[in-house]
Formats: sequence, structure tokens, C-alpha cells
Amino acid sequence: MRLVSFGLLFSLSLLPFAAVAQTLTSSNLPILVINTNGQTIQDEPKIVAELRMIDNGASKRNAVTDKPAFISKIGIEMRGATSQDFFPKKPYGIELRDTSGVNSVNASLLGMPAESDWVLNATYNDKTLIRETLTYDLNRQMSTYYTPRYRYCEVVLNGSYNGVYILFEKIKRNKNRIDITSIKKTDVAGDALTGGYIFKIDKTEGSPSRTWNSPYTTNGRTIPIQIDRPKPEDLAEEQFQYAKKFVTDFENTLKGTQYQDSLTGYRKYINDDSFVDYLLLTEVCRNVDAYRLSTFFYKDRDSKGGKLTMGPIWDYNLTYGNINYCPGGDYKGWIFDFTRTCPTDGYQMPFWWDRLLSDRSFANKVRTRYQALRNSTLKTERIQTYIDSVATALTEARMRNFEKWPVIGLYVWPNGYVGRTYQEEIDYLKAWVKNRLEWMDTAVLSVGALALATEPTDLYNVTISPNPSANDITVRYHLLKRTDLQLTITDATGRTVYSSAWFNQPAGDHQETLPARSLPKAPGVYYLQLDANGQLVSRKILRF
Repeated sequence: MRLVSFGLLFSLSLLPFAAVAQTLTSSNLPILVINTNGQTIQDEPKIVAELRMIDNGASKRNAVTDKPAFISKIGIEMRGATSQDFFPKKPYGIELRDTSGVNSVNASLLGMPAESDWVLNATYNDKTLIRETLTYDLNRQMSTYYTPRYRYCEVVLNGSYNGVYILFEKIKRNKNRIDITSIKKTDVAGDALTGGYIFKIDKTEGSPSRTWNSPYTTNGRTIPIQIDRPKPEDLAEEQFQYAKKFVTDFENTLKGTQYQDSLTGYRKYINDDSFVDYLLLTEVCRNVDAYRLSTFFYKDRDSKGGKLTMGPIWDYNLTYGNINYCPGGDYKGWIFDFTRTCPTDGYQMPFWWDRLLSDRSFANKVRTRYQALRNSTLKTERIQTYIDSVATALTEARMRNFEKWPVIGLYVWPNGYVGRTYQEEIDYLKAWVKNRLEWMDTAVLSVGALALATEPTDLYNVTISPNPSANDITVRYHLLKRTDLQLTITDATGRTVYSSAWFNQPAGDHQETLPARSLPKAPGVYYLQLDANGQLVSRKILRF
């Protein structure tokens, strides 16, 4: 139904944007009205347009006839590689500009901190409209590192309703975004040269950047590493060479024989906690593009820490089973195995992740961090409640969106599932999340062993019985040679609740009984780990 069916006709003098939307009169979401004055939005450069934002505040409705809360000239262009080429609903990048339409200006949009650059995400092939925001919500809850903010909105473009969009902060250096030092082109020596830089591993289409190829290929494919910020025109040659050398030194060290050394190994170059959080988020949602595309990391000055930090996260629509290749739809399996499951794909991931997981300390951090998050941010019920709440908030807007873009029940590349209704899409997402987390509960116990599969081990056939149990338990195992053995039991937060050591044990079969009086009294999930001179085996224990 068009606006005219409600008898609401507006002259250009009253409403300069002539916002006659396909079905939109009012919404519980903010409304963005964009007018290009007859110009066609292209990939680049940006064209000058006008933006009116209608936002009456929390819990209030917004009508296309309401007085805008914000009006600005903007530069607008299409963005994305696949999405702008293949999908009719286009994503856009916008830059707020002054009244001349030439100079960028900073302003707060929909309550988010002031900046000039923003992204309108179209969410076309995710029929729940939720996968992106779910992932950003999870990351914000689990990580102390910057996560781009977002708000849902509905967009009217040149008088026609264009659907539900997500307004995102664009990744860039800013005190409210990636809070690192703003490096000037004249900063070519000393501490000033060392930061800050934003890097990415991605397709080279889009924003221009200085790029080099990693000295290490994967499955015969080169891995391009880009400097996203500073922009090429603001980047001195000395800065490019410094940044390239720092990242290459990290790669050389990680590839070297002493990479695990706590002082001279890879930890000298990276904030490993950020790598752990990035890996866990990526694996929870099983993002098939992660590690190899839309992958950002950054470095501040040495005087401010100076290590590489993974993130911010970006582009998470091909997640939670919404994909039918490589094989992203399956809730089982690790995405860091991409080089083995999809060796012929044109975009391969760097060797970093296998190598990091072959360090037992890093792998143990992954396990304990996941187990702690599983009792808070990653509770199945919490995630499913979030999905339901967003789906409810989007009820009227998504109905308009799917009237404009009738994709429910149709395959849209690269859907791994096609529901007949919106509710079936939601149910699939919730079931996939539940299955994924339950698979990870067990798989994460041997996450390091996957990367260490080619290394010899002296510890075999570890079993626990009875399990579950409220009484004594017996641990059985087999040793190939004489060794010392350390046993540790942790709770779901990673806190040690029991430990014991058995020294100089001979080769052969062994069993040890752990008395109930020494084991945790509280019912729940615990994790038992055996360490045979650095070779780790973990098992889950259920106490009741």
C-alpha cells in the first residue's frame, strides 16, 4: 500500500524528499530518508545527496511526516564486493558533509558517538535479519575490545521504500572507535613511527590501500596484507616499511622454532587474548569468511602497548549455518580448518591460527576462555532470548522489508537453509546455535590436539568412570614411556578446584582413584586435564 492510499500527499515545499514510500507511513524503528536529486548511486566516487533522519526517541513511533531529528548533506556510494554486484538490495557507505556537500563533518547518529563515516548494511541474504547484530552483541558482551555500534532503521531512497537496514559505525581510527594514536605523515622516526596502524586481510576491491604479500603462502595462494589506515595519501614510505617489517617479523617469529618462548616468541608481537576472543567468536558463529576476508587488526605506538590486536570484527552475515559451501552450514567442525576443508578456494587464510593452536598455552587459553563464557555470554538460553527479542522488535518492519524484497521461501546465494516462513528461519537459527555450542562443549577439550595431530603423544586411552558421578571416580590411562603426570580439575570458569601429581610413572596401563571427599561438592560441569610433560588430554566430568 502506498502513502497516497492514506490520503497523505506532500508537496515538495512541505517535504523536499517527496518520501512516497512503498508501504511505509510510520515505524517503531528510526527512518532514514535519502534523496540523490536524480543522481545514480555508484560504486565510487561518492555522489552528493541529502539525508533526513526521523528519530523521536526510545519507545516512540516515527512517521515519515515527522520533523527530522537530523538533516545533513552526505556523500553516498555503494559498498561491498559480492553484495553490490549480485543482490538488488544494495549496501551503502555514507559520509556526513557540511552544507557545501564537500567537507566531511562529524555528528552523532541515532545515539552513537559523533563521526562522519557510516555504513548501511542491507542484510539481504540473511532472512532472519539478525545474524550480524547477534554476533556484534556477543562480541560486545565477551570482549573488552572495540565492537562497532549499530542501530536498525528503515530506509526511504528517492521516494521509494528500500527496506530494513542496519546503520553501522565504519571501522576507522577514532577515540570512540579504534582508539589508537593518529599518526601523521611526518611521524617517520622514533616512537612516533610505531603507531597507530590499522591492517586488514581482505579482497583488494574497495577502499584503496598500500598492500604487500606475506612471505608465507597457503595452499599455493598468496596472502595480501593491507594497511587500511593511514590512507595511502597519508602514509609515508617510512611508515609503510615499518608496518610491513613489524607484521613480517611477527610472522617470521611465529614460524620459527622458538615461537613459544614467552619473551622472544610470538607474544612479543601480539595481544594474544584478543586473538583468543576473535577465534572463539568466529568459531561460535562458524563464519566461513573469517581469518581470510574482512579480517582487521591494529597496532598502537610502542609507548602505548605496541602489540598487534585482533579486530574489530566485521561482516558476519555468512554465519550460523547461512551458507552452503566449504561446508559452512554444518554445525560441526572448525573454521580454522579451512585450509584443509577448502584447499582450492581462491582466498586462503594465513598460517597463523594453526601455529598458535600448536602452542599448548594458547590452546589452553582457548579452552578455559570458552568454558568460562559458556556460563555467561554463551549460554544457549541467553542467545536464544536475544534472537527472539530482536525478531519481535522487527515484526512490523520485516514484514514491509519482505514485501519489498520477497525472498522468504526462496534460495538466495549462498543460503544453507531455506525456510518457508520467517518463523522457520528463526527456529533454524536457534536450533543451529544450540547444536553448535553443544558440539563445541566437547570439541574444545581437544582443540590443541587438532593442530598437534602430527606430533607424537605418550598418553593414550584416557577414560573416567563412573561419569556422571557423585562419588569416587577412577581415571584410567596408558603411557608409552616413563613420565611425570600432572592432573588438574577446573570448574566452568577455569578456576582450579583439584590438582595432583604422580611422578616417574612407568610405561603401561594405569588407574588412579580420586576420592569423593577431594572432588567438587557442587553439581555441575567440570574439566579434567592430564599433562604428561607438556602433552595435554582433557575430559569433561559431570558431578551431581
